[in-house]
Amino acid sequence: MRWRILALLFFARIGMGFQFQTLASVGDGLIVAFGLDYASVGLLIGLFMAPGLILALPAGYLGRLISDRDMAVLGLMALAMGGLVSALAGGSAGIGAGRVIAGIGFLVINLYFTKMVADWFEGREIATAMSILVMSWPFGIAMGQVGHAWVADLYGWRVPFQIASVYCLLAASAVFFFYRARSDLPAVKSGGAGRLTRQEWLLVLCASGAWGVFNAAYVTYLSFGPKVLQDLGQTAIAAAGVISVGSWLMIGSGALCGQIVDRFGRRNLVLTVCMSAAVIALWLLSQPGAGLAASLLFGLVGMAPAGVIMALAGLALRPEVRAFGMGVFFTIYYAIMLATPPAAGAILDATGQAQGPIWLAMILFACVVPLAIGFKYFKAGSGMFAQKARTSI
Repeated sequence: MRWRILALLFFARIGMGFQFQTLASVGDGLIVAFGLDYASVGLLIGLFMAPGLILALPAGYLGRLISDRDMAVLGLMALAMGGLVSALAGGSAGIGAGRVIAGIGFLVINLYFTKMVADWFEGREIATAMSILVMSWPFGIAMGQVGHAWVADLYGWRVPFQIASVYCLLAASAVFFFYRARSDLPAVKSGGAGRLTRQEWLLVLCASGAWGVFNAAYVTYLSFGPKVLQDLGQTAIAAAGVISVGSWLMIGSGALCGQIVDRFGRRNLVLTVCMSAAVIALWLLSQPGAGLAASLLFGLVGMAPAGVIMALAGLALRPEVRAFGMGVFFTIYYAIMLATPPAAGAILDATGQAQGPIWLAMILFACVVPLAIGFKYFKAGSGMFAQKARTSI
């Protein structure tokens, strides 16, 4: 049953990446249509993350009142509505409003889909399950990288938003009719729903920081990697196709990486190898003729541990505080994600070099490893704390 649930959530969550990628794919068209600069495009990309900074904790609390399924359906509907608002916009303000509405849905989907998978796979193959779930994000983005650029070239920048919205509405219907919650989990008690232990706070801080910088680096690569290849002489559509190769490949490599960690452990060793490969791949991107090799390395190794990192959230929290803890997790995640795209765009405006934002992405990828080491340290500390408490008694 749990694998059927995972498949349903995977295909529904594709809409999240598919809708997100619309702005990055039509960014050049918006610059022409509305006279924007790259910092402004980066801000519009980042607005997708803005609601999470304010609403992640309230969304976590709502899990006490509304079922996971209904919250997920509402999130998918908001994602669809935001895309339609952006499609109908007459300027950057209207597009920004649509991005914020879609961002509310993005927050809810992120939080509750992660919780749903953590609930179903607690104690068994969670790294594999999370790896499969999070691969829906690059799957949707890869669809958008190829499809949105082609559709926008033929029909204009508004149509990709509309197509992504239709997908999200279909996904909402599927989740509403086919999702079933696991029945044997501990009940959430209203009095203690928001009480994380000191250790859980520390673990969530490390896990959310690692997930935030990892995704911020990935989004920077998606948004500005094609510009690097265009500066080397490739067309916009060809550059988008090369960059999308990494997103397609990480779907398979991510599931394999999750299996490796579930079976053999050594999570931090795996993360160190993969983040080193990600940094090397981003450096290769600016070398003439190395774009495809960089994308292959990035997808096969650099992005493979996405689910392993996301699984840290499930490992950090008890089931009875998971909804609220996920709210904390995503508040920190969204703060990082909101700040990064405008910063990357400002670097491009200031330097005039598309490789500038890519250097920022390299630094962010490198930050994953120390945060994962911190998570292991605080997780191991729980045994010492418990032993000290028993000794003192």
